[in-house]
Amino acid sequence: MLQDDILALKRAKHAVILAHYYQDAEIQDIADYVGDSLELSRIAAKTDAEIIVFCGVNFMAETAKILSPDKKVLLPVKEAKCPMAMMINKDELIAYKQAHPDRKIICYVNSYAEVKALSDVCVTSSNAEKIISAFKDQKMLYIPDKNLGNYLKDKYHYDIDLWPGFCCIHNRLKVKQVDQMKSQYPNALFLVHPEAPLAVVKKADYVGSTKGILQYATASDAKEFIIGTEKGILHPLQKANPDKIFHILTPDLACFDMKLTTLEDVYLSLRDEKYEITVPEDVRLKAYEALHKMLEMS
Repeated sequence: MLQDDILALKRAKHAVILAHYYQDAEIQDIADYVGDSLELSRIAAKTDAEIIVFCGVNFMAETAKILSPDKKVLLPVKEAKCPMAMMINKDELIAYKQAHPDRKIICYVNSYAEVKALSDVCVTSSNAEKIISAFKDQKMLYIPDKNLGNYLKDKYHYDIDLWPGFCCIHNRLKVKQVDQMKSQYPNALFLVHPEAPLAVVKKADYVGSTKGILQYATASDAKEFIIGTEKGILHPLQKANPDKIFHILTPDLACFDMKLTTLEDVYLSLRDEKYEITVPEDVRLKAYEALHKMLEMS
């Protein structure tokens, strides 16, 4: 079986396999660790593995390389990219910084290394609220996700400019969909990712990161949930909570790029050590500073 071949290669090459929650179930099941992108990169950095196989999209593998410069980082599908991360580049950010030198740049981890390197601090969907609050008396720019930034701007009324980027999956969620599902499942709690539009987020019983949604549903006494994030999370939700019922808000909650990775891709990438991710050292060091500052403030 291909799964057995992958595991044998992993042992022979002293590798670790990481899978984001949004990967298909068969990819999650052969991974050493399943989680959110930054969490996975931090875990991998602490292992003694020589090779990191990151089943996700390219900015995630970049982050792993930033934190593990001495390890070889492989992305099984070189075309796996994050559309949100592509909505801002270093030249656009440099131009903004020159026009607004008084604004602190708060950078979502869903971004490329060159953008992180130009930022004051990075954030994740789970710690953005805490870190942004530390800058409450200053002017800020939140990049690149307008929805997560707008959620916090609305909640705290801080002076935050919003970059017009978004997650193509979460951004298309509608209040009408939430109302229909709540009508169909009146006892279900609605859990949503803050990358969704503000009007949808305000309908939620819980707003949080993908890991936060998993933890909340697992700890909750409720038995039924409507899930407003990429449907790959249903697999770990159901594994952790076999006695609970989960409804995806809409079948369209599927990230095309996250679903590109197959078992064959993982096998070939590891066998041939192909699609290696590299980050120039000067960029890596500056991006690391923004990530390290986030970890200090979290």
